[in-house]
Amino acid sequence: METSALFKIILTFAGVLVANRLRTPLGLALVFGGIALDLWSGHGIAGTGADLFQSVLQPELWLLIINITLILEIGHFMASEGNAKTIISAAKNIGGRHSHWLSLILIPATIGLVPMPGGALFSAPLIARTAADMPRSEEWKASVNYWFRHILEYWWPLYPVVIVTLSIFPVPTWQYMALFIPFTLASVAAGYFFLIHRVPAADVSSPRSDDGAEKLLPVLLPILIIVGATLVLPGLFTSQISGVSTPAATMLAMLSGLLVALSLIHFRARPRPAAAPPEFRLFANLFTGKTANVILTLAGVMIFQEMLSHSELLPLAGTQLATSRVPLFGIIAILPFLAGLVTGIAVGFAGISFPLVAGLVSLPSAGTSPLAALALAFTMGYCGMMLSPVHLCFVLTKDFFSVPFAKVYILILPCVLAIMTTGSVLYLLLNSLGW
Repeated sequence: METSALFKIILTFAGVLVANRLRTPLGLALVFGGIALDLWSGHGIAGTGADLFQSVLQPELWLLIINITLILEIGHFMASEGNAKTIISAAKNIGGRHSHWLSLILIPATIGLVPMPGGALFSAPLIARTAADMPRSEEWKASVNYWFRHILEYWWPLYPVVIVTLSIFPVPTWQYMALFIPFTLASVAAGYFFLIHRVPAADVSSPRSDDGAEKLLPVLLPILIIVGATLVLPGLFTSQISGVSTPAATMLAMLSGLLVALSLIHFRARPRPAAAPPEFRLFANLFTGKTANVILTLAGVMIFQEMLSHSELLPLAGTQLATSRVPLFGIIAILPFLAGLVTGIAVGFAGISFPLVAGLVSLPSAGTSPLAALALAFTMGYCGMMLSPVHLCFVLTKDFFSVPFAKVYILILPCVLAIMTTGSVLYLLLNSLGW
């Protein structure tokens, strides 16, 4: 009897997690998992070898490795003693007695305004410094950074998943944003209640720091340069380089911004005659075990995602679900969740599952409105992505704080369940209203 595609995916994914639990580096476990999926899909040894070779040579992989390595340097710069003090002091001035918990939300959420691979690395060192005087565990810091980094991804128009979703579902942009902005509020509420509501109020009896915009701007300027390059330059690379993909153009734009930002940091950090050594030295942490582990894991995530795509098992699993006796609610919930869990990226769950969901909803016998289906499908895909051990931000945040997946799962799971509940309730409400 032919093994179902869904079973193959779940079993292979479980094998990757078991291997990692047995101290196999996650990057290697993911590579072997990708090879197993491709073999099990029937591509044979030669075909799987060709797919692996193509996955390793993809330009996006190497561009992303270079970008993440340089992003780590930006993170070290932001976390240096003087810079971190400036940022935290500015947050204290803005938030007053609420500055502790407010900065825990605003710092990663602000970084999340720009969709960049591994963006959680920008906010992780700042969260570490902000929470340095709080008696909290490293897994708690990792959970806070990871959760609030993604609270805008539902509807912020710069995210590729929003563009892809609007191209699949026949929903006006304003209606889409009106539907998902409340999910950002629900994410903030869930994160506040389950993660940070017990953070003590800041001490406002001490004198206010004089760290104003004139001190904060030089610290944030490298990130502003990277953000600007990521927003402005992709179109230029697409028009000037024949055949370049959209992800590659975005990463080339980010790389340009990173090079300019790091050049600026280097120039400002050069020691002057008769001056003390600079507080921050570029690439001082380049050849460390932590950096090597991040790069290996990143490579494993990218190769696994590419091998999963070559195997074509996820679309097949969706088709098998659609022809089964699973209720429509179950298909709309399960398929995006599975796609998000296995791919670990928002575009992954949208691009793979949403065409099938939209097709099923369009059938006269469906009895479900596109808006209701979209609310449930996106919510479940998002939650699958947030729980995925191959989600790049999850992996990099976990590695930065040197904590295991399981301890972070325990802390973010109530937040994820709250969002699942919100999406399910909204699905039932919209259907009952005929929207």
